Amino acid sequence: MASKLTRVAIVNDDKCKPKKCRQECKRSCPVVRSGKLCIEVTPDSKLAFISESLCIGCGICPKKCPFDAITIINLPTNLDTQVTHRYSANSFKLHRLPTPRPGQVLGLVGTNGIGKSTALKILSGKLKPNLGRYDNPPDWEDVIKYFRGSELQNYFTKLLEDNLKAVVKPQYVDQLPRAVKTPNKTVRFLLEHRAAIGNLDAVLDVLELRHLLDRDVDKLSGGELQRFAIGTVCVQKADVYMFDEPSSYLDVKQRLSAARMVRSLLGPDNYVIVVEHDLSVLDYLSDYICVLYGRPAVYGVVTLPYSVREGINIFLDGHIPTENLRFRDESLTFRIAEGADDFQASQERAFSYPKMEKTLGDFKLRIDSGDFTDSEIIVLMGENGTGKTTFCRLLAGALKPDGTKRVPEMRISLKPQTITPKFEGTVRQLFFKRIKQAFLSPQFQTDVVKPLKLDDFIDQEVKNLSGGELQRVAVVLALGLPADIYLIDEPSAYLDSEQRIICARVIKRFIMHAKKTAFIVEHDFIMATYLADRVIVFDGQPGVDAHANRPESLLTGCNTFLKNLDVTFRRDPSNYRPRINKANSQLDQEQNSSWRRTTALETRGAPEHNGHNKNGHRNDRHTSKRDASSPGVVGVQKRRGKGKRADGSGNGAHGSPGPDDGDAAEDSDEPGG
Repeated sequence: MASKLTRVAIVNDDKCKPKKCRQECKRSCPVVRSGKLCIEVTPDSKLAFISESLCIGCGICPKKCPFDAITIINLPTNLDTQVTHRYSANSFKLHRLPTPRPGQVLGLVGTNGIGKSTALKILSGKLKPNLGRYDNPPDWEDVIKYFRGSELQNYFTKLLEDNLKAVVKPQYVDQLPRAVKTPNKTVRFLLEHRAAIGNLDAVLDVLELRHLLDRDVDKLSGGELQRFAIGTVCVQKADVYMFDEPSSYLDVKQRLSAARMVRSLLGPDNYVIVVEHDLSVLDYLSDYICVLYGRPAVYGVVTLPYSVREGINIFLDGHIPTENLRFRDESLTFRIAEGADDFQASQERAFSYPKMEKTLGDFKLRIDSGDFTDSEIIVLMGENGTGKTTFCRLLAGALKPDGTKRVPEMRISLKPQTITPKFEGTVRQLFFKRIKQAFLSPQFQTDVVKPLKLDDFIDQEVKNLSGGELQRVAVVLALGLPADIYLIDEPSAYLDSEQRIICARVIKRFIMHAKKTAFIVEHDFIMATYLADRVIVFDGQPGVDAHANRPESLLTGCNTFLKNLDVTFRRDPSNYRPRINKANSQLDQEQNSSWRRTTALETRGAPEHNGHNKNGHRNDRHTSKRDASSPGVVGVQKRRGKGKRADGSGNGAHGSPGPDDGDAAEDSDEPGG
């Protein structure tokens, strides 16, 4: 017998406009027609109110609302007793809480708007959980009584007695300069003012902040602000350290350095909690994982703690075996395409550029000659400050190389690294002003606008958008401009793991259909290997002297890049995602000795079953050399009949994996689903 379902009714206060509609939700509700006040709204109301206890879940009001402001969700009744916090009537609610453990790093993974930041606010003491009783909030005694018998009881008891001090690294570091109110805004003053545990020198060296000490924070770039924010948290004496997306704007080397710095804070009595969307970094950083699932801006549920590998794989698979529940229709696997050793591009429109040099102040960039074609994506890999943006501006003709050499002038469309919204108006008005022709094109709508799900906020003010929403708007604006070269700088910043995969598919599909060339700067290794047809590696001393190599195949370029960083990668045998090897581990030593820095891009030689090939070897160690340079492909695999759906509408109550479930993701080479 199916479990009883409870209703969750959400009314979006940004979209609900009773003064501009005819209250269609109330007029069409069958419960209201029977004489009960299920929906209360008048033309003078600010917001419609829906009674969840009276709602029968017919689904009529969401379809009748002209502004798409209503969402009705069915949830299993057992979750109704596990509400941790709800902001108000018909608003987002969070079920359960992640459980921090002393001496270990807790990683949180989930989509944007699913409750991760709310959980951090509760665990840091900035927000008291109301257990869903928003109209009659409980006192702390009731909260601690609710969590009795769990690890959270002791945690909240310490928090209430002021025995726990929590410091948080915020998600949006570009807002930090406005938050600094002191007259002295130098990095040196702000760090020394907070330093309390004697690790300031180590923080300055590991995070490469020493040369920034005398600079004001409002003069720092995105990556420098991120490292400063991490350093500010790391030098403080606290019991709970929280980091919300610490890898945004950082290159691969800086991400690993930041991860090591975060892990150095661990002690027997303190807690470290990290929210991160770069799965490679989260894997490297965490000791255990809590997955958050649900529906963005509607409800979020926190799972029990899992090991790092199991937790990330559960998130990618979309199925929680311990709860027999499926929260996503697709399973995400990082497939490896069958292909030739080198990228074979169409030579119909091949372009070449000469060997060049460019000096900008104290910085000198040397570029080897190379070529590119249309319908090709070249990923620029290198540390921040090695001239990747300068290289693209030289190709576009915005800068002139030193000497007499010239490159053909081309039109360029740029998506910058840092996005500052200045437009007065809605997203729709912005698109009509900047990219009206492309925005009205059915092909552009199908390839770009609809997959990025802009309809959810297209009539909102640009200045009120979140970081992830702004990032998607910026990608659409860049792709909507007519150009020969598209330069997209860090398209994954502020996007969650699912949105990154969707964004990568959108960019790849657009470049193939438009027959243009894209140069993409991307530090998320998973996304970079999916996007790249070829790779240009930048090496040298950042900000002083850099060198751009000629375009190389994906595997060769990644091996060159990782060798410069002294890092090795392997792949997970179940979904093929790249994983960072721990320093001096057996796999790290094996790959170092063979000069093979990554097996994450190498594909199988024989059919795989449960991570082994026909010779019994584990496939993340022994891989076929036949197609070792194949470009990475993200696969999206549909799953059916496995587990209950999170909204209670699943196909089966018996969700044990079938005999073919393990191989289902391995039988398809569909790129990007």
